[in-house]
Amino acid sequence: MENRILGLHHITAIADNAKRNLDFYTQVLGVRLVKKTVNFDDPGTYHFYFGNEEGTPGTILTFFPWEGIGKGTNGSGLATHIGYSVPKGSLEFWKNRLAQFNVAVEEGEIFGEKLISFNDPDGLQLQFIESSTPDDRKVWTTDDIQDENALKGFHNITLTLKKADPTIKVLTDIFGYGLQKQEGERYRFATDAIETANLVDIIENDKVLAGRNAAGTNHHVAFRVKDDNVLMEFREKVLSAGLNITPKIDRDYFYSLYFREPGGILFEIATDNPGFTVDEPLNELGTNLKLPKQHEGLREKIEEVLPKLS
Repeated sequence: MENRILGLHHITAIADNAKRNLDFYTQVLGVRLVKKTVNFDDPGTYHFYFGNEEGTPGTILTFFPWEGIGKGTNGSGLATHIGYSVPKGSLEFWKNRLAQFNVAVEEGEIFGEKLISFNDPDGLQLQFIESSTPDDRKVWTTDDIQDENALKGFHNITLTLKKADPTIKVLTDIFGYGLQKQEGERYRFATDAIETANLVDIIENDKVLAGRNAAGTNHHVAFRVKDDNVLMEFREKVLSAGLNITPKIDRDYFYSLYFREPGGILFEIATDNPGFTVDEPLNELGTNLKLPKQHEGLREKIEEVLPKLS
């Protein structure tokens, strides 16, 4: 079981304004800022990690808030909707809470599961879903958002594609997912290696225009493996399928591989080890600016150019 893809590890999206992004996710949605660091390749840009108390894989939404990047366009070739699992009966709470912050909400249902859909301040498409399967993941709570309403972590990710078959082949033949349900142009794939954050939906529509990555869109989707030994097993599988994939990259909190699946979406495979407490204790997660080792010598300059958060 351990040498398998264990569902979603994290999802990374793009924002336009760091402070607005931080405030929305921590103050409005009530998730924890688990890590405050910088983009490895652009250290003048923050990299925020939001999740539950420990930053458990499957709860982590991360952002590159590139100031002034402008709004992107959701469309084919992108992961277009992020689905969060919320407790049964909590949707009314969330409708009321989001209304207090002038966030427009649409009610709906997918595969028999009730949900609400809305956009974050940059236009990123989020869905809060009352999962039909039990979800006992430990939540992060705030004064306003307690256990009975708090976000559990990811439920699913939705990929929008002109042609589904090549991507489906990656999910099934390499990642071990199986088709669970289909309704019209929407397919749901699941892995039984884990009970939560284990769903990938595909919308196939050849009339949807290609998306453009900028604020309000997803940058990549990361799938979870136990450790870097398993990671390298999957590298061989991806190479054997004729796809290009990066060498192993140390991201400080996990090890990663990246490849672009045939539909154009950037996939990552990421490890559980070493985790977010490798450089600060659990009770201090997200409170300190943590820099990649190669940038630590530039701390003073980096702190000068990073956007102000207060």
